[in-house]
Amino acid sequence: MQSRKRNIVSRIIGAALCVASMSFAFSSCENIYEDLDPCAHGVSLRFIYDYNMEFANAFPKKVDCLTLYIYDEEGNYVDTRVVTGPELRDESYRMTLDLAPGKYRFVAYGGMACEKSSFSMVRAPAAGSKYDDAQARMDEDCLTNPDRKKLHDMYWGQLTLTTADLYQEGVVEMMKNTNNIRIMLQQMNGDPVDDKDFDFEITDDNTLFACDNDLVSNGEIVYTPWARGQVSAGLMGNNKEVIMAYAEFSTSRLMLKNSPKLVIRRKADGGEVVNIPLNNYLLAFRSEFHRDMDKQEFLDRESEWSMLFFLDADHVWLKTEIKINDWVVRVNEIQE
Repeated sequence: MQSRKRNIVSRIIGAALCVASMSFAFSSCENIYEDLDPCAHGVSLRFIYDYNMEFANAFPKKVDCLTLYIYDEEGNYVDTRVVTGPELRDESYRMTLDLAPGKYRFVAYGGMACEKSSFSMVRAPAAGSKYDDAQARMDEDCLTNPDRKKLHDMYWGQLTLTTADLYQEGVVEMMKNTNNIRIMLQQMNGDPVDDKDFDFEITDDNTLFACDNDLVSNGEIVYTPWARGQVSAGLMGNNKEVIMAYAEFSTSRLMLKNSPKLVIRRKADGGEVVNIPLNNYLLAFRSEFHRDMDKQEFLDRESEWSMLFFLDADHVWLKTEIKINDWVVRVNEIQE
């Protein structure tokens, strides 16, 4: 009988010691003892780019370098992290940051730390910098240097997150700030169109970004094609080969608050073939599948554009319809 009581008491004491040891283990992250290492504390960040028309994460395939600026809750600059290695191509990649307890704002730029980057910070954040001071801009020679007119893709995203023991997990959602716009000219009678007979340009004021990725007025600039030439569209019904002219542009972010224009002129007499408000025409491509999507969201999600203009025999645009990407758009439905 006494032996049985001793066994019961021993089990109770053992269980109590087990609970006590577990409590000590879990509380050790909150209390620092001289003979124990402090627990890991900070954040673990995942980066994604699914703000596109496929609604699928393309970050591992698209972003080849990453810059992260860290600010505290009051907007004071804390630190910078730069990643340029192959780990960005791994879907499971996470950036782990050891930080003092608190709430932080994380601002990420994709493509800025790459060798061929087209964008840079106006002033690199440093001690004493504030979040509101941060501005990014397109490099000036991207407009004039033929080798730099094709902009290196740039992405932006931010997240506010509070730290935790063993790392608080968070997701930084990125958006793309660069566009590629391909313009094609086709003559209705099938005669070849030569790109050398035309001048192409896009005007906009979109080279300077605020800390929240909004565009800041910095003066109107002129984009000219980074590529141009001729391409065959195959044979017409009369077995006549259709040769089209094309010009390809690379531009910074398109925003509704601006008024970018696409202008095409004949070199022979300087006459304007096309002079249109670019945003309005690109928005006409927004199909019924996306009728409820916000206009600015559509411009930000879509980044690859193709526009086909039909010309008559005198190289005058037939203002009846154009093709934008895979959609035929009637001009009289577009508000200019």
